Amino acid sequence: MTEPHILGKPLAEWTTKFPLLNQLMNFEPVFWVNPEQKRFNDLPPLSISWKDILNAADRWERFSPFLAITFPETQGTDGIIESPLRKIPDMASAIEGHYSKNFSGDLYLKCDNDLPITGSIKARGGIYEVLKYAETLAMKKGLLTEDDDYKKFAEPGFREFFSQYSIGVGSTGNLALSIGTISAKLGFSVSVHMSADAKQWKKDLLRSKGVNVFEYKGDFSEAISEGRQLTIEDPKGYFVDDESSKDLFLGYSVAALRLKNQLDEDGVVVDKDHPLFVYLPCGVGGSPGGITFGLKHIFNDNVHCFFVEPTHSPSVLIGLLTGEHDKVAVQDFGIDNKTEADGLAVGRPSNFATNISQHLISGIYTIEDDELFKLLTLLTNSENIQVEPSATSGLLGPVKLNQSDYLKEQNLVDNMDQSTHIVWSTGGSLVPQSDMNQFYQKGQNLLDQ
Repeated sequence: MTEPHILGKPLAEWTTKFPLLNQLMNFEPVFWVNPEQKRFNDLPPLSISWKDILNAADRWERFSPFLAITFPETQGTDGIIESPLRKIPDMASAIEGHYSKNFSGDLYLKCDNDLPITGSIKARGGIYEVLKYAETLAMKKGLLTEDDDYKKFAEPGFREFFSQYSIGVGSTGNLALSIGTISAKLGFSVSVHMSADAKQWKKDLLRSKGVNVFEYKGDFSEAISEGRQLTIEDPKGYFVDDESSKDLFLGYSVAALRLKNQLDEDGVVVDKDHPLFVYLPCGVGGSPGGITFGLKHIFNDNVHCFFVEPTHSPSVLIGLLTGEHDKVAVQDFGIDNKTEADGLAVGRPSNFATNISQHLISGIYTIEDDELFKLLTLLTNSENIQVEPSATSGLLGPVKLNQSDYLKEQNLVDNMDQSTHIVWSTGGSLVPQSDMNQFYQKGQNLLDQ
């Protein structure tokens, strides 16, 4: 049998140069420390900046009156789409007890599973990009200036104007919900192209909102490729491209500003003696990359961001490990990209996001699906918080970190008693309770074994 070649080189050459590939190809959980991470002041020029984050934050503010009147669930926050930051000490104890591993520092959950409107982290990027596009169209038409009251976006005339334009997106589920919901509300004709692993309830929910849903037998890459092609054939079509979107990325980055305020309100100090560790579930890399980009601008070298991927979908890890980014996919190395981690089943990373994240993130670890369900059940039992399986992937971060050499290499061992760990929960509140019950029971069965 002929040995497979990847980018013109035999597989053996890749595994010799990057031995970690052998473990990845065997679906073994790994903890990878990024050798390309740079100190913040030594970063090379990037294609986006701090000013871009601030501009994105201002745009969110301008749209808050529209969001408040259009989505009643945001009225309590005056139209700001934000989630709670919850300290979860009982979960910390549950993790230590079940895994017989200790770690130091306070454990928090950033509850994007409770984000208004679409109940997932994708509300940050997806809603932001559509709002920016709508703003651009309205300003070009002379219907809007930045000084206007953006409540006017809810007027029938605006809906009629936007109805002549179409929006498309390829998604495994949560981004589709965000793009579809806000696009339909504004009046756009919107189509989502969903991969085989997308949940049926998400397709049904989108259709109930007037969204056109196209289903594909393949994975995320097929859905996004087909969706892109069909959308750009429409002269008035706009494709939200999860693989290369600057606007999605910036929508996520604003979360860092909001998190800084929440930490201040909770009296949490972040400095050299009080390090911050953030664990971010990772699919194509845009949402964790955007958040990391924002956090690094605020906390510099005092924040350490780790991405988390399923053992069957380590696309960003392979892209960064090899330095080939989106030129390689997990399937090239015989990895099947099949996981129950909704939203993380991505075979090929975002070129835009990985090019920025490659010097910012501290590392990546991979996790098996069974652990996601165990952690989901432990979180429900200890804190009465329900999330979808992929949203639990960061909960093993403090344990994985403590088992690695990273803390020693960074001279952080003596500061860990004063550290803060934030696990970014990415989705869950819209999951049907029957599905959530099945997740919980599966986790309980695994814990009982």
